[in-house]
Parts: sequence; C-alpha cells; structure tokens
Amino acid sequence: MRSSTIADRVQAFVKPLAVALGDPSGIGPEIVAKAWSAREMYTLAPFFAVGDVESLAAVWSGPVMRIASPDEATEVFGHALPVLHVEDAGNIVPGMPSAEGARCALASLEVAAGITRSGAASALVTAPVSKVQLYSIGFTHPGQTEFIAERCGVASDNAVMMLAGPSLRVVPVTTHLALAEVSQALSIDLILAKARATVRGLIRDFGITEPRLAFAGCNPHAGEGGTIGREEIDIIAPAVEQLREEGVKVTGPVAADALFHPRARAQYDAAICMYHDQALIPLKTLHFDEGVNVTLGLPIVRTAPDHGTAFGIAGQDCANPGAMIAALRMAAMAAAKRAEGCARSA
Repeated sequence: MRSSTIADRVQAFVKPLAVALGDPSGIGPEIVAKAWSAREMYTLAPFFAVGDVESLAAVWSGPVMRIASPDEATEVFGHALPVLHVEDAGNIVPGMPSAEGARCALASLEVAAGITRSGAASALVTAPVSKVQLYSIGFTHPGQTEFIAERCGVASDNAVMMLAGPSLRVVPVTTHLALAEVSQALSIDLILAKARATVRGLIRDFGITEPRLAFAGCNPHAGEGGTIGREEIDIIAPAVEQLREEGVKVTGPVAADALFHPRARAQYDAAICMYHDQALIPLKTLHFDEGVNVTLGLPIVRTAPDHGTAFGIAGQDCANPGAMIAALRMAAMAAAKRAEGCARSA
C-alpha cells in the first residue's frame, strides 16, 4: 500500500549517514565530533562514525556510544555520537600519522562505503585521509574518489569530482596530474563524460531541472584564437558543441580569469574546468571553510569536506568543522532528493 504523501514515502527511504573518520591522527575525528555537538544548531540529519572509537577519545571528551549496526544510529544520535568500531589503529597520537592509522582509515572507508552501497546508510561522508600514508601500505588509487568509484563499479571517467560551496560549483576534468600532463590527458570524450555526469548529478542530487554549464579554456585568454594553444579549438569547443546539440545549456570555452566574478557565477550552475587548480583555487578562495567535495555519477551519495588531514593542528582543538558540517548537510540534501525521486516513482 502506498504512503499517503510524497513526504511519507521519502521518510521511508531515509537512513542515517555513514561517516568514515579518515586518518585517526588527523583532524577528521575532531571535526566529526564538533559536527555532532552542533547537530541541533545546524539541524543535522542523524549520522554515525565509522573507524576507531579511540581516535575520538584522543581529541574529545563528549559522549560516544558504540553501535553494532547502522540501525541503532538514529536512536543513539540524540544523546551520543554513534560509532561503528572497525579496528584498532594502534597508539593514536594526533598529528603523528602511522601505518596502523592508515590501515584503519582504509578499513573504515571500505566498511562505510559497503554499508552505504547496501542501503543501510543513505549517504557516505568521508573525513580526510593522508594519501602519502595510504600509499605506504599499498593503496594504488589517486584518492578516495577513485577508490569509492571502483567499489561502486563505476569507471573513473564517469565519476565526477565536483567541489561545491554556497555560490560556486566547479568540476575539474583532470584532477591529480602534473600541469605538464594536462594537455595530453584532455580529450573530447573525457570532457563529454564529465559534463554528462555533471548534468545528471545536478538534476538527481541538487534538483536543478535544466543545468547550465560554463566551460573554462585551458590556456590564457582561452587560447586567443589558437595563438596561445589549440586545446580550445581542437578539444573543448567540439565537446561544447556536441553537448549543445544534445540539448544541454552550455557556454564557452571562455577565459578562466573571467569565469568566477559574481556576475559570471550567476550565469551557470557549474563551471567545467580543465585542471585541478583552475577549479579549486576559486572554490577555496570563496568558500575555504564551507567547500564540499561531491562525487557525482555514483549509485550512492558521497560527500567530503574539501580540505586535508591538517596534521599540524590535529589535537589542538582548533580545527574548524564548517566544511564537515556543510558536507553532512549536502549529503542529507542529496539523499533526500534521491529518495524523493524514488518515492515519486513508487
């Protein structure tokens, strides 16, 4: 029997959020704990942490309760931070990463991703990890995004890293590459794959019915008609034209230095950038403490604060939880949008 309203049916799909604690010696445990402490102020949806419970005790004296399954999280959430303990990370010293901590971070990510894929959590939120430490224990993925995409059975080209803040969303077509390698990595097919996934994600997770995309050029002044490089002519413009023929609202390629002022940002829902820093510099300049890393193109919702482990300040009780709070809020919003879509088709 169908529920009487869309809201009732949405509620039936909603589960708590799974939060992988990240490197136990970084600021992940601290910002997750601070987010729980601010749960009422920011009307946060119920969530539970996944990792070593001792990583929280090392930086926080607030109430923590171990849970045996995600089903217990919602009931516990009102009076304690629910934690699904995965494995011990050894001697945890904030600011001093270790191989044991990296193994715990990877296990926590694996478990939290699996729980979310199973449907026991409505979304996955990941705290920062140290890629250097992960590489030291044999991790072979460029980052958490690619790892999660693989676990979800999604090709890396179809998993899109979008960075989002209150007034800007950006998508880097290439991510963790040396700048000298960007030109060779760009292709019409890659840009099309990232742009199409962005459009689908903006519709599905953000409720934007007709997304508008703006494309940055790769070269200064968008190549000056080919006099400062031909990437715009040979690669970006053909991809933009193909998207336009598919009915996508697109502009560009335009000079990146004119793409991020307030009047320009009002004209698009996401900016498609050609390389990592072209996207992240404006996002972090505008929204350093509110930036969220959202992975589009996955069968699950995944978000993360757009900053690193900050080992230099770990354990000093000065980490700003703003980006984690924003990641939790965005994950809950996207999960609700997806639940609404499921409810409407139920």
